[in-house]
Amino acid sequence: NVAAGKNGSQCHAVPSDNQVHKGDFITMDIGARLAGYHSDMTRTVALGSVSDEQRAVYDTVLRAQLTGLAAIRPGTLCGEVDRVVRSLIDSAGYEGCFGHSTGHGVGVEIHELPGLAPGNQTVLSPGMVVTVEPGVYLEGRFGVRIEDMVAVTADGCENLTHVPKDLLTL
Repeated sequence: NVAAGKNGSQCHAVPSDNQVHKGDFITMDIGARLAGYHSDMTRTVALGSVSDEQRAVYDTVLRAQLTGLAAIRPGTLCGEVDRVVRSLIDSAGYEGCFGHSTGHGVGVEIHELPGLAPGNQTVLSPGMVVTVEPGVYLEGRFGVRIEDMVAVTADGCENLTHVPKDLLTL
C-alpha cells in the first residue's frame, strides 16, 4: 500500500489517482509472506525538500517509534507500550493525530493478537512477534508512519526490520 500527499493523511489510505508532487511525503506499507508467515514494515520518504513542519512531524514519529521499541520486553503490558508512544506524540503537540494502535501481532495472519493498543492488559512474552508503528496524520495535509516488526526476547526485543529510518529525500 502506498499513499502520498494529502492521501497519506489518512491512517488507512484508500488508493486514488492522486498525483505525487515535490514536497509530498510518500508512505509505503510493505510486507511479504514466506512459508506461511507474514512480515510488515512501513517507511515514509519525501519527494523533494520538506518543510520545517514536515521535519518536526517525522522526527516526532521517529522518536515515538524508538521509544516504543525500547519499551518492548517480557512482562510489559501491551497497553503500556501504546501509552508511552502515544504520550510522546501527544506531548509534542499532535494529540488526536494518531488514530490507530501502536502495533499488532504478526504471524500466520498479517494482523494477529496481541495488539499494542490503549488499555490492553496482555503481557508481552518471549516469542511474540509484534509491530511498532506510530504515526501522525494531519488531516487533509500529510501523514508519517514508521513501522518495524520485532520479536520479543528474554531481555527485550530483536528488531527484524533492517531498513534505515532516517528521513530519505528522493
